[in-house]
Order: sequence, then C-alpha cells, then structure tokens
Amino acid sequence: MTAGKLPTLDRTLSRLEELIRAGRFEELETDTLEIKSVPADAGAWRERHKSACAFLNTRGGLILLGIKEEGTGSERRYIFTGWQPQAEPKLKEFGRQFTEKDGRPLDLSELFPPPAILDFMDGKIAVLLVSELSADRKFVFFQGESYKRLITGDHRISGTEIERQQAFREEALHARELQPVPRLTLADIDLDKLNSFIFHLNQPVPIETMKPDLEKALPFLERRSFIKDGSVTVLGALVCAKHPGDYLGFRSQVHGYVDVPNQIAQDKQDFVENVLPLMEQALGYLMRNIQVGITPEAGGTGRPEYPESVLRETVNNALAHRDYAIDRQVIVAVKPSEHVSISNPGSFRRHLLIEHPNDPIPLRRILPEAKPRNPKLADILRVYRKWEGRGIGMATLVNLCLQDQIGLPYYRLASEEVTLHLCPGPLLDDRMERLFDAYSDLIEKRMQGNPLSNDQKRILSYLIKSEWANEKIHYTILLTPDNNHFNELLSLESAGLIFKHEASTPTHPIYVAHRELVRKTYLPELRAEYGDGFDALDLFLKEVLGAVYRFDYFSKSQVVSARQVTFYLWHERGGTAGDIKSFDTFNRRVRSTFNKLEKSGFLIKNPGTKLETRGYRLNRDFRNQQLL
Repeated sequence: MTAGKLPTLDRTLSRLEELIRAGRFEELETDTLEIKSVPADAGAWRERHKSACAFLNTRGGLILLGIKEEGTGSERRYIFTGWQPQAEPKLKEFGRQFTEKDGRPLDLSELFPPPAILDFMDGKIAVLLVSELSADRKFVFFQGESYKRLITGDHRISGTEIERQQAFREEALHARELQPVPRLTLADIDLDKLNSFIFHLNQPVPIETMKPDLEKALPFLERRSFIKDGSVTVLGALVCAKHPGDYLGFRSQVHGYVDVPNQIAQDKQDFVENVLPLMEQALGYLMRNIQVGITPEAGGTGRPEYPESVLRETVNNALAHRDYAIDRQVIVAVKPSEHVSISNPGSFRRHLLIEHPNDPIPLRRILPEAKPRNPKLADILRVYRKWEGRGIGMATLVNLCLQDQIGLPYYRLASEEVTLHLCPGPLLDDRMERLFDAYSDLIEKRMQGNPLSNDQKRILSYLIKSEWANEKIHYTILLTPDNNHFNELLSLESAGLIFKHEASTPTHPIYVAHRELVRKTYLPELRAEYGDGFDALDLFLKEVLGAVYRFDYFSKSQVVSARQVTFYLWHERGGTAGDIKSFDTFNRRVRSTFNKLEKSGFLIKNPGTKLETRGYRLNRDFRNQQLL
C-alpha cells in the first residue's frame, strides 16, 4: 500500500508535515482516522485495539502510527516520533484481538490488510487499514466491551444497541439473499464478472487473488456466501451469474415508465441484468425522463429536477434493501413535475413505524435506520461504492430536503411493497412562504419580535408538510434532533412554535407545529363574527372569508388582497404551478367573490397609502344577517 493509493491519507500526511514543521496543531482525526505514536507498552496498545474495534463496528478506518499530540491550549502541537520496526509483530496480531459477545475468539485477519510502512519526513510511519465489518457480523468486542467511532473518539456501545444488533444478526442468518437458487450451478457463474468483483475488492490494497477458473474460485465463492451448502445463492446470482433473469425471474428486473395524466404510460422499459448494471440502467432511465431546467450560470447550463446523487442512491438502496424472497420487480416511475417513485418488494420492520392514525394529531412516521435488509449484498455494493451505511439513507434525504434540494420525501406502504416518492424542491416553497406571511404577527410575537430564519422556516415547513402528508396515509421520515438542525428545533420549541407530540419517547421525540399554523377552518369564529347569516353562505364564500380571517387576526398587515387569497386557496386545493389556464379561471372566481362579499358588507376595503396596508379585512360591525 502506498499513500498515493489513498488520496485522503496523502493530503493528510502533507498537512501533518506542514503542522509538525510549524509546531502547530489542527484537528485532523476524523471518524475514520486515528493518529497516534507507536505504543511503548501493552497498555497503550490496548488503546489502539479499542480504536480498531470501533472502526470495525462503524465505518472502518485508518490507524496512523508514528505521530503524537503534545501540549494543551495554544501550546498543543504534533510531534513526529517515527515508526519502531520492533513493533511490527504487534500490527500483525490486530486481527486476532477481538471476540464475540460471549467471549468466543475471532480471526478477523481478512479485515486487516498488510500494514504499510511509509516514508515520512526524515523517518517512517505505519498505516494500518481497518475494514468495516458487514452488518450481519457486528458488533465485535475487545476485552468484554464493544466500541463505536463517533467523530474523533471511541465510545462504548450501549447494552440496548447491542441487544438490537443481536436481534438483527439473528434475522440476517435467514436473509433472503442467502437462499439457494434452483437449477443454478457453479458452471453458471461468470468468471469475468467474479474477477471484476475481486478487482474492485482489491482497492485500495490487494486482499484477494484473481481466479483462473471456477474450481479455484470455489473457496472464495463460499467465503463470500455466493455459494452456500453447495448451492449458488441469490447473492451469487445477483453479482455474477451468466444469465440472472433465467434463474431469478423478476428479482433481477427493474420496470420503468413515465406516468402522464390522462394518457397511457409512456416509455415503458424492462431491464434484466445482474445487480450492478441493473442499478446503472435504472438510473439512466430516470435521468433521461426527468425534466431539466436551464440556469444562467456558465452561459446556460442544465439543472435536473432532482440531483443525480439522490436518484442514484435511492435506486441503489431500493435494490439493496428489497426483499429477494418476493418474485416481483422494482418499479421506477416518473410523473413529470410531481414526483419520481421507486417501489420495491418488502416492508419496513415494525419497530421502525410510528403509527397513531386516530390521535387528535395523527402520526405516520418512520424512524431512520441504516441497517440493510440484505447485509451480505450491502457489503458487496460497498465494494463498488454503490452503498454506504450512512449514504443517501433516510436521514440524508431529510437533510437534502432541509437544504431545499428536494421536496418532502414520503412513503406509501402496501402489501409486500414500499414506495418512496421523491418530489421536486424546494421544501420552502411559495405555499409555505405565503402561510408564514399569513401568520407573521403570531410568529414574531412568539419569536420575541424576531423574524424566522430560513433554516427555521424549513424546519417548520418539514413538520407542517409531514402532518399534511400523514393525513393522506403517507409516511414521512421522523425529524430527529441531530447535529444538522438541533439548534433550530431547540429555538422553535423554546418559542412555542413547535412542541413534542404526546407519543414522543426520550429517545425519539416527535415534533409537531403550533396548532394555529395547521388550522384549516375558522367557522366558529366567523359564525360569531357575522351571526346566523353566515351559515347561509356557500362553501366557497366561507373559504374566502376564512382566508381573510387568518390574515386579519394573525398577520402583521391585517389586510389581504384578492390575489393573495387566490394563491393561498390555490395551494390549499392542490393546484399546480404550471396550470396557468385553470389558475386564471380560479383567480377570476376569487375576485368575483371578493366583490360580492364587499358589496354585501362582509368585507371592507382598507385603501392605505402603502402597498402593504392596502387590501381587505373583515367588517367586524356586520350584523345585517343578509343573504347574498
């Protein structure tokens, strides 16, 4: 192994040399890099073993030996101590330092490629690569404790986490990916495809030899669970069978179509392949069929409706997480301007679903979880950089949504099928801006005179839209107080604009918005305002009056124009931005309604001298009880 094969390490070593020569410190350790001196005694080696245990249980990592930190505060700095050749046997023993929970020793040597001794400054350093354990083998223990890597530290894994993982391991023993495939034999394995996998497996350091023939490859195929108990598994067929469709049926297929309203589905295609090319073909299909806008940058460049990285990883995750016991296709569908949907056979584990549909505030939320349904397949896909435990999973979808790159993602659950809907962004769209404008006075009072920041608006938008989606039997991803938006959640909760639902637990708080922000009707208040005559009005007149009431009582301007109400009600009714003809018709109807309500005395016009003070408000002296 050379530093050049690990570009991130190469840059880190260059920066370390600069800092050492300057006598300065800068935090370079990460959740995948530990920098330490060569231990002088057994106690110090134990600390390195703890780090290796944490890397095994988390995302893997590098242990760099030959540099230490010294001093505190402004005197803190890196010191080059160098590699000690007599310590080499200790490095070679790393793979045999760990045990199962019950103390049974493990040999994990295959996860510790030969260490590298690299030239550095006027001496040498050692670099030990620690590969991540596959999900079905975690957690391992060191001297009776199990560790995980968080930021730059090694932390004990709690008993609750260990119990959950043990349950997952039991489930993984019976994973659908390891079931035998009838009629598929060793002769049906494609040697070129197998060696292609080994080539990728050997990056960045060689750990497996290329196979000259299938007989020589048999031990490797068995070790990788491509063959189990003498039979080729679903996993083996997905990765390297010659003709996977002949044996796996729909399990090796993706069906794609474009869903155009009032038309027969267009551009229907079926893809049948091994799992890796299947992922590329499905992604290519989506990229061809989504809309691409033009941005002014660089003389006009294309901007896809959805980021390519999001589509790539959601397709990859669908094939990684699907239930391979179900002989059904993954389906990708494009509904222009509305959503991309990806349906995969299977279901969520019950403990991930938060369902309280009959509560006063109905909930249908999903707990984010990175554990793969098919851990051996996930381990294969990680080799190809097609799946990563903390990649574009649920938590990352939420973060992209909160960055306005996509709209609110949601799931629909059916019998043996889960469908993810990705909607075009932004999350903080025109509808939400108009909603916050209608409640501007309420919001600023709660915020002690301060307006909402865009980040706070996005958090509120996510919670409000989640509630709207839950009412439609759509499941949304639980918004958790992680590092990306903890401060916004805290400030909004302190202001009383969000609060914890009664179904919350200490480990899983469930936030919902201030009830006024999601209120749909003001019928009791309007009836009190106008008397019995209000009941005789038709439903649309009541909707318009309700919109005016909201601005009158909760906005800073206390007035609203007919145009503002048009936009407000158009969004409430699910109108689309591109339907200009229908919007114009709706706008004329609202203006006509305003004229009627003003003529009959329900509304009065406030002429104002400034734009923000011109508009309509309720006539609070109205008591004529007349009918329109």
